Amino acid sequence: MAWDPDRYLAFGDLRSRPALDLLARIPLSAPSRVVDLGCGPGTVTTLLRQRWPEARLTGVDRSAEMLARAAALDGGVEWVEADLSSWQGEPSFDLIFSNAALHWLDGHAELFPRLQSMLAPGGVLAVQMPANFDADSHRLIRELAASSRWRDRVANARMGSVLTVEAYHDLLAGGFQSVEIWETRYLQVLRGEDAVLQWLSGTTLLPYLDCLSDDERDVFIGQLRPLLRQAYPMRGDGRVLFPFKRVFMVAVGAHAHVSRETR
Repeated sequence: MAWDPDRYLAFGDLRSRPALDLLARIPLSAPSRVVDLGCGPGTVTTLLRQRWPEARLTGVDRSAEMLARAAALDGGVEWVEADLSSWQGEPSFDLIFSNAALHWLDGHAELFPRLQSMLAPGGVLAVQMPANFDADSHRLIRELAASSRWRDRVANARMGSVLTVEAYHDLLAGGFQSVEIWETRYLQVLRGEDAVLQWLSGTTLLPYLDCLSDDERDVFIGQLRPLLRQAYPMRGDGRVLFPFKRVFMVAVGAHAHVSRETR
Protein backbone atom coordinates (compact mmCIF):
# COMPACT_ATOMS: atom_id res chain seq x y z
CA MET A 1 0.00 0.00 0.00
CA ALA A 2 1.15 3.53 -0.74
CA TRP A 3 1.02 5.31 2.61
CA ASP A 4 0.83 9.11 2.71
CA PRO A 5 2.32 10.43 5.98
CA ASP A 6 0.62 13.82 5.65
CA ARG A 7 -2.82 12.31 5.14
CA TYR A 8 -2.29 9.86 7.99
CA LEU A 9 -1.14 12.61 10.35
CA ALA A 10 -4.12 14.84 9.54
CA PHE A 11 -5.77 13.15 12.54
CA GLY A 12 -2.55 12.72 14.50
CA ASP A 13 -3.96 13.47 17.95
CA LEU A 14 -6.84 11.02 17.59
CA ARG A 15 -4.58 8.31 16.16
CA SER A 16 -2.08 8.78 19.00
CA ARG A 17 -4.61 8.66 21.82
CA PRO A 18 -5.00 4.84 21.82
CA ALA A 19 -1.20 4.52 21.82
CA LEU A 20 -1.05 6.70 24.93
CA ASP A 21 -3.74 4.60 26.58
CA LEU A 22 -1.78 1.44 25.79
CA LEU A 23 1.50 2.98 26.93
CA ALA A 24 -0.02 3.87 30.29
CA ARG A 25 -0.72 0.19 31.02
CA ILE A 26 2.79 -1.14 30.34
CA PRO A 27 4.34 -2.19 33.67
CA LEU A 28 8.02 -1.73 32.83
CA SER A 29 10.30 0.72 34.60
CA ALA A 30 13.54 0.49 32.60
CA PRO A 31 13.47 -1.73 29.50
CA SER A 32 16.77 -1.98 27.66
CA ARG A 33 15.47 -2.89 24.20
CA VAL A 34 12.16 -1.72 22.76
CA VAL A 35 10.74 -2.30 19.27
CA ASP A 36 7.80 -0.47 17.72
CA LEU A 37 6.19 -2.69 15.07
CA GLY A 38 4.38 -0.76 12.36
CA CYS A 39 5.97 2.46 13.57
CA GLY A 40 4.68 4.55 10.65
CA PRO A 41 5.89 8.17 10.75
CA GLY A 42 7.45 7.68 14.18
CA THR A 43 5.09 9.79 16.24
CA VAL A 44 4.31 6.95 18.64
CA THR A 45 7.95 5.87 18.74
CA THR A 46 8.79 9.31 20.13
CA LEU A 47 6.33 8.64 22.95
CA LEU A 48 8.27 5.47 23.76
CA ARG A 49 11.47 7.53 23.73
CA GLN A 50 9.97 10.02 26.17
CA ARG A 51 8.88 7.25 28.54
CA TRP A 52 12.19 5.34 28.39
CA PRO A 53 14.94 7.70 27.16
CA GLU A 54 17.73 5.23 27.95
CA ALA A 55 16.25 2.33 26.00
CA ARG A 56 17.62 1.18 22.66
CA LEU A 57 14.73 1.78 20.27
CA THR A 58 13.94 0.07 16.96
CA GLY A 59 11.09 1.05 14.64
CA VAL A 60 9.94 -1.37 11.94
CA ASP A 61 7.67 -0.50 9.03
CA ARG A 62 7.29 -1.56 5.39
CA SER A 63 6.64 1.96 4.08
CA ALA A 64 9.75 3.83 2.95
CA GLU A 65 7.73 7.07 2.93
CA MET A 66 6.70 6.63 6.54
CA LEU A 67 10.23 5.71 7.63
CA ALA A 68 11.68 8.77 5.91
CA ARG A 69 9.36 10.94 7.97
CA ALA A 70 10.26 8.98 11.09
CA ALA A 71 14.01 9.32 10.51
CA ALA A 72 13.62 13.09 10.21
CA LEU A 73 11.78 13.09 13.52
CA ASP A 74 14.36 11.11 15.52
CA GLY A 75 17.76 10.12 14.19
CA GLY A 76 18.59 8.15 17.32
CA VAL A 77 16.18 5.31 16.57
CA GLU A 78 17.13 2.29 14.47
CA TRP A 79 14.57 2.47 11.65
CA VAL A 80 14.10 -0.79 9.76
CA GLU A 81 12.19 -1.21 6.49
CA ALA A 82 10.63 -4.67 6.60
CA ASP A 83 7.40 -6.58 6.17
CA LEU A 84 6.02 -7.42 9.61
CA SER A 85 4.61 -10.69 8.33
CA SER A 86 8.14 -12.04 7.86
CA TRP A 87 10.38 -9.83 10.01
CA GLN A 88 12.15 -11.76 12.75
CA GLY A 89 14.10 -10.10 15.54
CA GLU A 90 16.46 -11.66 18.01
CA PRO A 91 14.89 -12.91 21.28
CA SER A 92 16.13 -9.87 23.17
CA PHE A 93 13.33 -7.30 23.37
CA ASP A 94 12.06 -6.22 26.75
CA LEU A 95 9.06 -4.63 25.05
CA ILE A 96 7.38 -5.35 21.73
CA PHE A 97 4.95 -2.51 21.12
CA SER A 98 2.52 -2.25 18.21
CA ASN A 99 -0.12 0.41 17.69
CA ALA A 100 -2.71 0.01 14.91
CA ALA A 101 -0.61 -2.25 12.68
CA LEU A 102 -1.05 -5.97 13.28
CA HIS A 103 -4.66 -6.07 12.05
CA TRP A 104 -3.25 -5.77 8.52
CA LEU A 105 -1.58 -9.18 8.89
CA ASP A 106 -3.16 -12.59 8.47
CA GLY A 107 -2.50 -15.62 10.65
CA HIS A 108 -2.60 -14.18 14.16
CA ALA A 109 -2.59 -17.70 15.60
CA GLU A 110 0.96 -18.02 14.26
CA LEU A 111 1.96 -14.35 14.51
CA PHE A 112 1.51 -13.85 18.24
CA PRO A 113 3.58 -16.89 19.30
CA ARG A 114 6.28 -15.67 16.90
CA LEU A 115 6.28 -12.27 18.57
CA GLN A 116 6.50 -13.94 21.96
CA SER A 117 9.62 -15.78 20.78
CA MET A 118 11.37 -12.43 20.27
CA LEU A 119 10.91 -11.34 23.88
CA ALA A 120 13.63 -11.48 26.48
CA PRO A 121 12.73 -13.24 29.76
CA GLY A 122 10.17 -11.09 31.51
CA GLY A 123 9.42 -9.17 28.35
CA VAL A 124 6.11 -7.47 27.57
CA LEU A 125 3.98 -7.65 24.45
CA ALA A 126 1.73 -4.57 24.12
CA VAL A 127 -0.66 -4.35 21.17
CA GLN A 128 -3.51 -2.11 20.06
CA MET A 129 -5.57 -2.79 16.95
CA PRO A 130 -8.72 -1.30 15.43
CA ALA A 131 -11.78 -3.48 16.05
CA ASN A 132 -14.21 -1.38 14.06
CA PHE A 133 -14.78 -3.72 11.14
CA ASP A 134 -18.51 -4.10 11.80
CA ALA A 135 -19.06 -0.31 11.84
CA ASP A 136 -21.15 1.40 9.15
CA SER A 137 -18.02 2.96 7.66
CA HIS A 138 -16.38 -0.37 6.97
CA ARG A 139 -19.63 -2.09 6.00
CA LEU A 140 -20.32 0.57 3.37
CA ILE A 141 -16.85 0.14 1.88
CA ARG A 142 -17.30 -3.64 1.67
CA GLU A 143 -20.75 -3.32 0.11
CA LEU A 144 -19.57 -0.83 -2.49
CA ALA A 145 -16.52 -2.97 -3.27
CA ALA A 146 -18.78 -6.00 -3.76
CA SER A 147 -21.04 -4.22 -6.26
CA SER A 148 -20.95 -5.23 -9.91
CA ARG A 149 -19.06 -2.06 -10.83
CA TRP A 150 -16.14 -2.76 -8.53
CA ARG A 151 -15.94 -6.37 -7.37
CA ASP A 152 -13.54 -7.51 -10.11
CA ARG A 153 -11.35 -4.43 -9.79
CA VAL A 154 -10.86 -4.61 -6.02
CA ALA A 155 -11.11 -8.37 -5.54
CA ASN A 156 -7.67 -8.52 -3.89
CA ALA A 157 -8.25 -5.67 -1.44
CA ARG A 158 -8.73 -6.32 2.26
CA MET A 159 -9.17 -3.94 5.16
CA GLY A 160 -7.65 -6.12 7.86
CA SER A 161 -9.29 -8.05 10.66
CA VAL A 162 -8.94 -9.08 14.29
CA LEU A 163 -9.89 -12.13 16.33
CA THR A 164 -12.22 -12.11 19.30
CA VAL A 165 -10.87 -11.06 22.68
CA GLU A 166 -11.44 -14.64 23.85
CA ALA A 167 -9.24 -15.94 21.03
CA TYR A 168 -6.44 -13.56 21.96
CA HIS A 169 -6.72 -14.62 25.59
CA ASP A 170 -6.33 -18.25 24.58
CA LEU A 171 -3.34 -17.41 22.37
CA LEU A 172 -1.51 -15.52 25.11
CA ALA A 173 -2.57 -17.03 28.43
CA GLY A 174 -0.37 -20.10 28.25
CA GLY A 175 2.88 -18.26 27.57
CA PHE A 176 2.74 -15.22 29.84
CA GLN A 177 2.63 -14.54 33.56
CA SER A 178 -0.30 -12.17 33.14
CA VAL A 179 -2.53 -11.11 30.27
CA GLU A 180 -4.73 -8.01 30.26
CA ILE A 181 -7.13 -7.53 27.33
CA TRP A 182 -9.74 -4.82 26.95
CA GLU A 183 -11.80 -2.97 24.37
CA THR A 184 -12.46 0.77 24.21
CA ARG A 185 -15.02 2.56 22.08
CA TYR A 186 -13.83 6.08 21.36
CA LEU A 187 -16.35 8.71 20.31
CA GLN A 188 -14.19 10.58 17.84
CA VAL A 189 -15.38 14.12 17.13
CA LEU A 190 -14.33 15.18 13.63
CA ARG A 191 -14.82 18.44 11.75
CA GLY A 192 -16.37 18.80 8.33
CA GLU A 193 -18.99 16.98 6.28
CA ASP A 194 -16.50 14.55 4.73
CA ALA A 195 -14.34 14.04 7.81
CA VAL A 196 -15.03 10.29 8.01
CA LEU A 197 -14.06 9.88 4.36
CA GLN A 198 -10.85 11.80 5.01
CA TRP A 199 -10.08 9.55 7.99
CA LEU A 200 -10.66 6.38 5.98
CA SER A 201 -8.63 7.69 3.03
CA GLY A 202 -5.53 7.64 5.22
CA THR A 203 -5.87 3.98 6.24
CA THR A 204 -8.82 1.68 5.55
CA LEU A 205 -9.43 2.74 1.95
CA LEU A 206 -5.82 2.39 0.84
CA PRO A 207 -5.96 -1.29 -0.24
CA TYR A 208 -9.01 -0.54 -2.39
CA LEU A 209 -7.63 2.64 -3.94
CA ASP A 210 -4.36 0.88 -4.74
CA CYS A 211 -6.30 -1.45 -7.05
CA LEU A 212 -7.76 1.40 -9.10
CA SER A 213 -6.59 3.92 -11.66
CA ASP A 214 -6.72 7.62 -10.79
CA ASP A 215 -10.01 8.06 -12.65
CA GLU A 216 -11.50 4.98 -11.01
CA ARG A 217 -10.48 6.23 -7.58
CA ASP A 218 -12.38 9.45 -8.16
CA VAL A 219 -15.49 7.50 -9.16
CA PHE A 220 -15.21 5.06 -6.23
CA ILE A 221 -14.78 7.88 -3.72
CA GLY A 222 -17.58 9.82 -5.39
CA GLN A 223 -19.93 6.89 -4.83
CA LEU A 224 -18.78 6.32 -1.26
CA ARG A 225 -18.98 9.96 -0.17
CA PRO A 226 -22.80 10.32 -0.01
CA LEU A 227 -23.12 6.96 1.73
CA LEU A 228 -20.77 8.08 4.49
CA ARG A 229 -22.45 11.46 4.76
CA GLN A 230 -25.77 9.72 5.36
CA ALA A 231 -24.32 7.28 7.89
CA TYR A 232 -22.38 9.99 9.73
CA PRO A 233 -24.35 13.23 9.38
CA MET A 234 -22.83 16.55 10.33
CA ARG A 235 -24.23 17.92 13.59
CA GLY A 236 -25.53 21.42 14.08
CA ASP A 237 -22.14 22.54 15.35
CA GLY A 238 -20.38 21.41 12.17
CA ARG A 239 -18.90 18.29 13.75
CA VAL A 240 -19.26 14.62 12.83
CA LEU A 241 -19.34 11.84 15.44
CA PHE A 242 -17.32 8.78 14.43
CA PRO A 243 -17.42 6.01 17.06
CA PHE A 244 -14.38 3.76 16.82
CA LYS A 245 -13.74 0.54 18.75
CA ARG A 246 -10.23 -0.71 19.48
CA VAL A 247 -8.81 -3.79 21.21
CA PHE A 248 -5.82 -3.66 23.56
CA MET A 249 -3.64 -6.31 25.12
CA VAL A 250 -0.68 -6.25 27.49
CA ALA A 251 0.98 -9.62 28.12
CA VAL A 252 3.73 -9.78 30.73
CA GLY A 253 6.28 -12.57 30.76
CA ALA A 254 7.65 -14.20 33.88
CA HIS A 255 10.33 -12.39 35.91
CA ALA A 256 9.38 -8.95 34.58
CA HIS A 257 10.71 -5.89 36.39
CA VAL A 258 7.30 -4.38 37.08
CA SER A 259 6.81 -0.68 37.76
CA ARG A 260 4.54 -0.02 40.73
CA GLU A 261 3.12 3.12 39.13
CA THR A 262 0.99 1.10 36.70
CA ARG A 263 -0.34 -1.39 39.21
